[in-house]
Amino acid sequence: MPLFIEDPNRIPAGAIPENFVSYTLKHQEARPPITWSNWYREIHWVQFFVLCVPPTLGFMGAWSTPLRLETAIWAVIYNHLTGFDAFLQGITAGYHRLWTHRAYKATKSLEYTLAILSAGVVQGSIAWWARGHRAHHRYTDTDLDPYNAHKGLLYSHIGWLIFKPRRKPGPADVSDLKSNPVVIWQHKYYLLLAFTMAIIVPTAVPGYGWGDWRGGFMWAGLIRLAVGQQSTCCINSLCHWLGDKPYDDKLTPTDSLFSALLTMGEGYHNYHHQFPMDYRNGYKWYQYDPTKWFLWMCEKLGFATHLKTFSDNEVQKGELTMQLKHLRHKQEALSWPSEKSDLPVITWEDYQRQAESRALICIAGFIHDISDFFDKHPGGSHLLEKNVGKDATTAFFGGLYDHSHAAHNLLSMKRVGILLGGVPHGSEERMVPPSQHLRITRHSELAGSGSPE
Repeated sequence: MPLFIEDPNRIPAGAIPENFVSYTLKHQEARPPITWSNWYREIHWVQFFVLCVPPTLGFMGAWSTPLRLETAIWAVIYNHLTGFDAFLQGITAGYHRLWTHRAYKATKSLEYTLAILSAGVVQGSIAWWARGHRAHHRYTDTDLDPYNAHKGLLYSHIGWLIFKPRRKPGPADVSDLKSNPVVIWQHKYYLLLAFTMAIIVPTAVPGYGWGDWRGGFMWAGLIRLAVGQQSTCCINSLCHWLGDKPYDDKLTPTDSLFSALLTMGEGYHNYHHQFPMDYRNGYKWYQYDPTKWFLWMCEKLGFATHLKTFSDNEVQKGELTMQLKHLRHKQEALSWPSEKSDLPVITWEDYQRQAESRALICIAGFIHDISDFFDKHPGGSHLLEKNVGKDATTAFFGGLYDHSHAAHNLLSMKRVGILLGGVPHGSEERMVPPSQHLRITRHSELAGSGSPE
C-alpha cells in the first residue's frame, strides 16, 4: 500500500479559520462520485487484490485441504503473533499504540520485532497506517476522516480501502515517523517483509515441521491473513457502531465487550477516542485488553518505558458527564409537581372556603387536592377527612405519622395552590419533595441564577 504524499496545511496566513475541516473541504477538490460507468476506474486494485484474493483462494483451497491439529494450533499462534497476541503484538502494540499514539516508548529490539511481525497482516507500512490513523483521530466522522463512520458500516469496514478516497485524508503531523529509523527501514523493505511474514513463514513452519506444506499455505497463510485483516477492519467499523458511549457521545466511537473480543481488546473505542495517548484501551482492570497486559509486562522486563495514562480524575469526569446526561433524559421523561410560578396564591380564608366543597389540605405552605386519594390512603380515609381545610404540616411530618419520601413525592403531585404568607409550620426542606432535592440542571438554565456553575 503506497505512502500518502503529505500536502501542506492550507491555513490562511495571519489567521486561523473558524472551522479547519470546513475550510479544508472548501479549498480541496474532491474526486468525482462513483457511478456504474466509472466504478472500475475508482477501485484501488492493489488493495482489492490484497483484501479479496487471498481469502478467496484460501477458502476455496480449504475445502480440499485437511486441517491438521498441529497446523491449526500454529495458525492461531501465528495470527496472534502478527496481529493481536498478548506476547508479541504487531498491530495493536506497534502500529496503533506505539507509532500512531506514542502511548509508550519501546527499545529498538521491541520496535524491530513489532515492525517485522505486523507486516504479516499486510495492513500497509507503519508510515502509511499511522498517518491515516492520526488523520482519523483528528478529523473523526468528517470527510477528512479516511474511514468516516457516517458513510456506512461497510464503507468504514472495507470500502475505504477498496475504493479510491473521494478526498485525501486531512493533514496530520508525521514528522516523528519520518525520522524514526525503524519506520524508515520497514517502509523501504515492506513488500519483502509482508510476503515473507504473511506467506513464507506461516507456510514453512508446518512444511518443515510436520510436512504439511499445503495446509500451512492455506490455513496458516491465507485463512489466517483473512481473519487478521477482518479483525483489524472491525476496529474502524463495529467499534463505531456497536456498543455504549460511557465517556462521551459527541462522536461515533463506542465501547463493547463483543467488539473487544473480535478485535483482541481494541473494542473499548469510546474510551480510546477520548484518551488516545493512554496505553490502555480497556481502562478498567477487568476489561479485556491483552495489549495493555502485554505492555505492562514489557515495562517490567525493561522493553517498554513511559507508559502513558490519563488522569483518573478526568476520566471519571467524562463518565460522570455521560451518567448525568442519561439521568437528565430520564428526569425529563418523568412527571413533576407544578412549579410555584404556575400555581395560584390564595389566602387562608379562601382556602378554607374552597375546602368546604373540595377535599383540600394544606401541608408545608402548599394546597393539595386529595379528592382521589381517600380510598388509597394506607392509614384510612378518616385521617384525611379530619384534616381537610386545616394545616396538616405537623401531622404529615411526624405528628400523627412521619411519612416516607415516596408519600411526600406523591403528595407534591397533588398541588393546586400556594398559601399566601408562606409556611407557618414548615421549613424549606419540607417544602421541597425528596425527589427534587437533587436535580440535573443544564448550565444555560443556571445563567440567570447568578451561580458561577
